[in-house]
Amino acid sequence: MKVTILLICSCLAWGGLGKPQFPDQEKDPLFWNTWAQRTLKNALTLQKLNQNTAKNLILFLGDGMGIPTVTAARILKGQLSRQSGEETQLEMDNFPFVALSKTYNTNAQVADSAGAATAFLCGVKANEGTVGVSAAAVRSQCNTTQGNEVTSILRWAKEAGKSVGIVTTTRVNHATPSAAYAHCVDRDWYSDGEMPAEAVQAGCKDIARQLFENIPNIDVIMGGGRKYMFPKNQSDVEYPGEKKHFGTRIDRRNLVEEWNNRMKNKNAHYVWNKKELLSLNPNSVDYLLGLFEPGDLPYDLERNNETDPSLTEMVEVAIKILKKNPSGFYLLVEGGRIDHGHHDGKAKQALHEAVEMDRAIGHAGLMTSIYDTMTVVTADHSHMFNFGGYTPRGNTIFGLAPMLSDVDQKPFTAILYGNGPGFKVVNGLRENVSTLDYEENNYKAQSAVPLSMETHGGEDVAVFAKGPMAHMLHGVHEQNYIPHVMAYAACIGQNIDHCMLSSGASSLSAALPSLTALLTLIRLLC
Repeated sequence: MKVTILLICSCLAWGGLGKPQFPDQEKDPLFWNTWAQRTLKNALTLQKLNQNTAKNLILFLGDGMGIPTVTAARILKGQLSRQSGEETQLEMDNFPFVALSKTYNTNAQVADSAGAATAFLCGVKANEGTVGVSAAAVRSQCNTTQGNEVTSILRWAKEAGKSVGIVTTTRVNHATPSAAYAHCVDRDWYSDGEMPAEAVQAGCKDIARQLFENIPNIDVIMGGGRKYMFPKNQSDVEYPGEKKHFGTRIDRRNLVEEWNNRMKNKNAHYVWNKKELLSLNPNSVDYLLGLFEPGDLPYDLERNNETDPSLTEMVEVAIKILKKNPSGFYLLVEGGRIDHGHHDGKAKQALHEAVEMDRAIGHAGLMTSIYDTMTVVTADHSHMFNFGGYTPRGNTIFGLAPMLSDVDQKPFTAILYGNGPGFKVVNGLRENVSTLDYEENNYKAQSAVPLSMETHGGEDVAVFAKGPMAHMLHGVHEQNYIPHVMAYAACIGQNIDHCMLSSGASSLSAALPSLTALLTLIRLLC
């Protein structure tokens, strides 16, 4: 009965019975022509390219945020505001320049987050599963680390005198953030407790330790990953009775305590919950370490608003602290759990994570200026996620397609995965989704191939850019091009020659009138 009613409703929406499910103004060609002309005029203003030097750099990385995820998140954002959704604009949609990034790793057609992070942070393509090392390093082989280290744009910015920060919804030593500071041949070496004994004995360092030792004065660090900072079996401050959250360090070091001791005279603060974070006065904080969970932060749909900060709240605090530096800042922001939602086949969780990251992008835009801040939004890779099925305008993004399969005569949701945990057969046939709550937060969308975890996708991902030199992100590029553009815009790292030349040219230009006057005077006297 439920499926019959759903199908009737879908067909009514599809056919419309003469009442289309979209605003009446859209029936008037003037509406579309006016919109297009307004967009055209905005495009013409881009001829005046922003070639300022970028004082600040912000990279928003949606982990696993492929183009289908961007489109679906756009629709969800609109539907959360009681609109049909398709016409909604994400904050990143308003960025004036868009490119495509080729995401493959040096040894993988379909990228993993670690190798991809090394590309978009260190400017060098690398092997899957490795962070902050070149492709000469081999995953899990400790002896291939030394001599193959590569540095990141976060380090380039720090060495240029800028403040630097990392904000993530995953562990702060997860694949994406770790490429900003670590050199490790295995992305899973979160602490020495996850490393092979021979790798520790050979002198390789775990990623948590490198967070504090490689670039010791990272100004802002926020995310999860508490358990990797504390001695093995030490109970967690928030979950004292849960062994899965106990410390993991075999070396018995307390990295948080060490950080506190080292930073005690530097206006530094360690916080582990939202209340402590929001009670800080950013004007009196120069260094911040915020570890809000033993592992990853919870999905935004499941977040405890009293104890866990949102991505937007973390970004706001980070920018307030970092922007005090007159030399500017570099900030890496990762919406990391978009990826996790997709791996679990939980599209609702993934898309709400993407909408929250878009909210953080908008908030960062309000706190900075397009004239001196280059902001880039991209993804490390895509996923085997898509949606379709000839759904009508305004169809809930988590809803059914308006037809039955003409093969098994069963309904199907618009959102589907190419592979993953949503594959299920009942009595030899595809499960009937009308018997399930397919709009429930943790519903696992059906997949074509059964896997315990859904996989990444191999297609190009979008790169959105605004601010100084944003026009240099155009067309189709290798993923490792991204940090080179950002460094060029900010005159840091190896991209400083053009800044010195332009500075010299400016000085010469300013001196020319005086030089001309001097030559005239000499001629008169002689």
